[in-house]
Amino acid sequence: MAHPDNRFHKIPMPDADVWYAPAFFTPEQSELYYNQLLEQVNWQQEHIKLFGKAVVLPRLTAWYGDKSYTYSGLKNQPQPWLPLLLNLKTQVELATNHTYNSVLLNLYQDGQSGMGWHSDDEPELGAEPTIASVSFGAPRRFGFRHKQNRAIKNLYLTVAPGSVVLMQGPTQHNWQHAIPKTAKPTGKRINLTFRSISG
Repeated sequence: MAHPDNRFHKIPMPDADVWYAPAFFTPEQSELYYNQLLEQVNWQQEHIKLFGKAVVLPRLTAWYGDKSYTYSGLKNQPQPWLPLLLNLKTQVELATNHTYNSVLLNLYQDGQSGMGWHSDDEPELGAEPTIASVSFGAPRRFGFRHKQNRAIKNLYLTVAPGSVVLMQGPTQHNWQHAIPKTAKPTGKRINLTFRSISG
């Protein structure tokens, strides 16, 4: 089945519904949005609880939108939408045929800034959440691994600047995803995950 927006192609993964648009934005748009996000977003250095201890997140984050959101024991109170974020949200909504009311932003400073294996499966996201992951800045590896069937090999994409990964349907229930750390020299990457929070 083709995606209604021809910039997307389906990633062949069992028990999942994942689409990738490697050039959703042009290189010129991508560079412009990257610089604007770097400058305009109110980036925070957060701490989370891991095994009862406070740990500094290895990346800067920001939460904007209409709803609060809790993950890893960290309650995010939303900051009001920036015009820039609303612009990006509208473009992604039109392409994915889905509405979003919040966005989590991550700023990865270098290769030692990453994100471990996890699923976006908090109750307030719903049973089968649709999440659009937008990337600007340096390319990074984006990994998927099946939760139940270890015989299925891990899958890795190199997410390009200006790309969108769309995860929907049973994806979060059956798969985890990660941004692995790397020793290779790499520049900064900004990632936005648009999502819809209930309640």
